[in-house]
Amino acid sequence: MRLTVLGSATPYPTAENPCSGYLVEGGGVRVWVDAGTGTLGALQRQARLDEVDAVWVSHLHADHCADLLTAYYGLLYADVRLAAPVPLFGPPGVADRLAGFLTNGPVRSPVERAFAVTELVDGHRVELGGLTLGSGTVEHGMPAFALRVEEAGRSLVYSGDSAPCAALSRFAAGCDLLLCEADSARPPAEGERAVHHTPEEAGETAHAAGAGRLVVTHVSRFVDPEDAVVRAAGRFEGPVAYAAPGTVFDV
Repeated sequence: MRLTVLGSATPYPTAENPCSGYLVEGGGVRVWVDAGTGTLGALQRQARLDEVDAVWVSHLHADHCADLLTAYYGLLYADVRLAAPVPLFGPPGVADRLAGFLTNGPVRSPVERAFAVTELVDGHRVELGGLTLGSGTVEHGMPAFALRVEEAGRSLVYSGDSAPCAALSRFAAGCDLLLCEADSARPPAEGERAVHHTPEEAGETAHAAGAGRLVVTHVSRFVDPEDAVVRAAGRFEGPVAYAAPGTVFDV
């Protein structure tokens, strides 16, 4: 199983780094995980749209799903020839959210011609080729999910966007690689609600889960990625890396 970082910027892309997006390959299939702004271009360095077997989206903030809009046009109105709509696994309401943006007249845009939509629920599991995709709810102040991908005894867990929570630590238990967001530069002030991890908290989540290694992603613009790695490593005894765009991790 292989993880390729398409982008990891938050909350908008830089000139060199798209927003959140990853390509997971294994078991004879390719899964585009999160479709943040700019990731469709980076995806095409790895695979054409008609070579993607499924799309999985953690939540409906634009920096994780905006390129579904451009993918829709690519799938239906360009040089891609679909044998069938691409399976799309996403939070409740994902199809109507897309249609709300794409529809420009009295007739609803045919989102379902491009995507075969399955709405995620806690505990959702699906077999794709030799991969098993499991989804679990996490805490982000809106419907949001983490992803667990398993193949032949190996496992990759992606936090999506989430505050530190017991649900994520349990969901990631024993994984070989934890891809964990670190979008907070500091812990929340008194009275504030946490919706993201700090780098230290990413390390703590990896430790609590017993992960084999940690990759920090979605790092705050107020934190240098190298500093984020150092801060996370102070709370986790295993290897720690940063999800720089274009980086490939074998699981």
